[in-house]
Amino acid sequence: MFRPSLHSSFNILRRTAPSTFLTSRLTAYRYLSQDARARIQEAVKANPVVLFMKGTPAEPQCGFSRAVVQILDLHGVPSEKMKTYNVLADQELRSGIKEFSEWPTVPQIYVNGEFIGGCDILIGMHQSGELETLLENNGVISKVESDSSSIKEGTAEATSEEPKEKAAS
Repeated sequence: MFRPSLHSSFNILRRTAPSTFLTSRLTAYRYLSQDARARIQEAVKANPVVLFMKGTPAEPQCGFSRAVVQILDLHGVPSEKMKTYNVLADQELRSGIKEFSEWPTVPQIYVNGEFIGGCDILIGMHQSGELETLLENNGVISKVESDSSSIKEGTAEATSEEPKEKAAS
């Protein structure tokens, strides 16, 4: 008895949901003023590494922000090449950065003006070695010379000395 009426109600909801979602999404983009968008764009391009986080590097206010700071420290990102913004200190920045990047969470990291991602993306890049390559290719950290050639040379020298010692005995 109720089935046809419930079925028709679901169809109405199904038809209206995407358009409602789309309208609210478009409205959300309108809340970020051109001035705010320009200020964020300028901030993102001002330094080689820009981190929008909760708290400061010395006192992160969430575990994800702490993890990002630790990963950047592990890679030796110099403080003069990195600028951080505390989104908890500025509500407009907190909501604006999410709209600017179309990324729903903080922390957010940018390298040379390009949005990289949040904590989960950075952890994955760190584990795969992509983050080190990205930072090196963008001049944020210096390239690490591979020590494999010096190890091989050292091994070759050691093995070449052994026969000399045996020959002398």
